[in-house]
Amino acid sequence: MNIAPALRIEPLTEPRMPDFAAVVNPNHREKHCWCLSHRLSAQEIRDRGGENRYEAMCSLSREKIAPGVIAYLDGEPVGWCSIAPRALIPRLQNSKLIRPVDEVAVWSIICMVVRAGYRRRGVNRQMVLGALDYAKSLGAPAVEAYPVDPEGRMDLTMAFVGTRKMFEEAGFEVVGVSDALASRLPRLIMRKML
Repeated sequence: MNIAPALRIEPLTEPRMPDFAAVVNPNHREKHCWCLSHRLSAQEIRDRGGENRYEAMCSLSREKIAPGVIAYLDGEPVGWCSIAPRALIPRLQNSKLIRPVDEVAVWSIICMVVRAGYRRRGVNRQMVLGALDYAKSLGAPAVEAYPVDPEGRMDLTMAFVGTRKMFEEAGFEVVGVSDALASRLPRLIMRKML
């Protein structure tokens, strides 16, 4: 069953923070991922939120460029896609493993999460298309993603495993292969010009 046409994609703003938490960390576990590690150092997280990572992410949601988009199905938050200019993602910007392909000021998709019960129903595909629309609305010239394309059995616990086809269907093309490994497999560098 494909539910994709019913999805609404919205940027993560502060009023939508409870929806973000419902997708990525519904129990508000402090040690669980809040999608901050690529954007903020440990000190910046403390500066923005004290010991509260939710508050640190709130601070990002108040910035001019949202840290990503939330997917909704009939008003229910069902997915998260972290997308922003590569220049605003220091861990990626400074990576020696996923280096820039050229001088294009790309935006990068670095994380996608779909809530249990909504997976394998087209949410990721529509969420990526909504993320592309968001980036384009703010003047992004191109968007990159870094999927892993395994042969045979996949470790489905890892983000981006087995998503190459989905990105290709959204108009992305392989423009390089990074030195970053996930389960001993290299991450592709895929790009869509906007």
